[in-house]
Amino acid sequence: MISQQIAQRWPSALPYWQLTRMDKPIGSLLLLWPTWCALWLAAEGWPGFHLFIVFTAGVILMRAAGCAVNDYADRKIDAYVERTAARPLATGALTPKSALALFMGLSIVAFLLVLTTNKLAILLSLVALVLAFAYPFAKRHTHLPQVVLGTAFSMGIPMAFAAVSGEVPPQAWLLFTANLLWTLCYDTFYAMVDRDDDLQIGVKSTAILFGDMDKALTATLQALVVLALLLIGSRFSLGIFYYLGLLAVGGLFAYQQWLIRDREREACFQAFINNNWVGFAIFLGISLHFLLN
Repeated sequence: MISQQIAQRWPSALPYWQLTRMDKPIGSLLLLWPTWCALWLAAEGWPGFHLFIVFTAGVILMRAAGCAVNDYADRKIDAYVERTAARPLATGALTPKSALALFMGLSIVAFLLVLTTNKLAILLSLVALVLAFAYPFAKRHTHLPQVVLGTAFSMGIPMAFAAVSGEVPPQAWLLFTANLLWTLCYDTFYAMVDRDDDLQIGVKSTAILFGDMDKALTATLQALVVLALLLIGSRFSLGIFYYLGLLAVGGLFAYQQWLIRDREREACFQAFINNNWVGFAIFLGISLHFLLN
């Protein structure tokens, strides 16, 4: 709907909207849920308007920047992948220079937001920026680019704790680990959609690395995520609402395994998309704990 309005009113802006995936907010949501969880855990409830705006806007901006640099890195191969053939750089609607310029512009705005926090959060944001830039190129050199992505997607967690308290306690790294494992799992589902295309053009992924063990290994990752979330509940002394959320997470993970049972492209993509509800369930459990206790 929004994309149609942009196409009608500002047609020249549409390729930039598509380049940053603003028409596909799932990536922003998958980044926001763990970041909000970290903010609520660090602040033991509502983190305040300032930090909420800084991290919410920062996540959206950096996700958009990451998409721009991803398409720059993949500009020569996206046209050969069914799912990405219509992207602006693949079709020639935008130039590679415009994608790099957009990446730098969005990153600068996000960095200006972080400058309103504290030194530790600022230093961690620089690590996050390097990881966001490195991920698209990791696909050329390792079968574990999802680990790089998971690390990048998890940097909002220590940044949130740093911004709230000026330090990153050990239990924050437990949340970081849980999120990294979760990202590794759901991005493997995403990579399973493109596996046949990636094999032909030489792009590497965990979906290719796992091969016929993909279902077993993603199920193992999901089990480890649940275990880590249980430990988090104990470390942060969370109550019944949190554990009800984990019960929902277990059901969602089982549903995702059912979706990928035949490794069909659309079903694997739906399993990836379904992880939005996983993040929502965890955040809801955490926020209700602090709201009602």
